[in-house]
Amino acid sequence: MPKITIRNEVEEDFSIVEEITRRAFYNQHVPGCNEHYLVHVMRSHEDFLPELEFVMEVDDKLIGNIMYTKAMLVDESGKEKQILTFGPVCILPEHQRVGYGKKLMQHSFKQAVNLDYDAIVIFGDPDNYVGLGFVSCQKHNICLETGQFPVAMLVKELKPGIFDGRKWIYYDSPVMQIDEEAAKRFDDSQAPLEKKWMPSQEEFYIFSHSFVQAKENSEGAR
Repeated sequence: MPKITIRNEVEEDFSIVEEITRRAFYNQHVPGCNEHYLVHVMRSHEDFLPELEFVMEVDDKLIGNIMYTKAMLVDESGKEKQILTFGPVCILPEHQRVGYGKKLMQHSFKQAVNLDYDAIVIFGDPDNYVGLGFVSCQKHNICLETGQFPVAMLVKELKPGIFDGRKWIYYDSPVMQIDEEAAKRFDDSQAPLEKKWMPSQEEFYIFSHSFVQAKENSEGAR
C-alpha cells in the first residue's frame, strides 16, 4: 500500500502545486488553462484560507492539492452568511481515478467543520461531487444574482439542516475574477505545453451554460 500524507502547504510547495494544477487542468476546460495562475494569485488574497490549503503526498511525492477561499450568501432580508468555496482541487493525471481526490476533499471537510464552517458552495461536474454529499443549489434555494440555478453550482452542508428554505444569493470572492491577459502571460512564462481541443471542453461548455428550472416554474408546468 502506498504511504499517503495530507498536510498543509508550505512555501517550498508553491511552484510544485502550481505545476500540478497546470498539468491537471491543461486543455480540460479550454485550450490551455488559467487555474495555475489562480493558485498563484489566490495565496496573497484576503479571502484565501491557508489553514484549509492541503497538499497530498503519495510515497513522499506531492501529487495533488485543494485550496479554499471565503464566499458569501445573502438572504432576502440582506442578512449575510459567510461560507466556503474550494478550487482549484486537483490530482496529477497519472494518479487520478483511484480515490486520492476524494480522500483529500474528505480530509478538508473535517478540518472545515473543526474551524466552525457549516457550508460549501462550488462549481463543478455533479458526477464528481454528489457522492461526497453535494446537491443542486436549487435544493437549498441558493441562486446567482440573476435568480438562476446553474447545473454546475453545488452545495454541501457541513452541519445538517442549516438551510431553512429561504432564498440565498451566492457571491464568489473577487479573487475568482481572473485577469485573462495576466493569466496568459503567466502561462507563457512556463515550460511550453501544447494547447489543443479536447471533448471535455464541450462537456464543460454544456455544464457551464446549463441551469436548473426554478421550482415555481417546474411545478406549474406539471
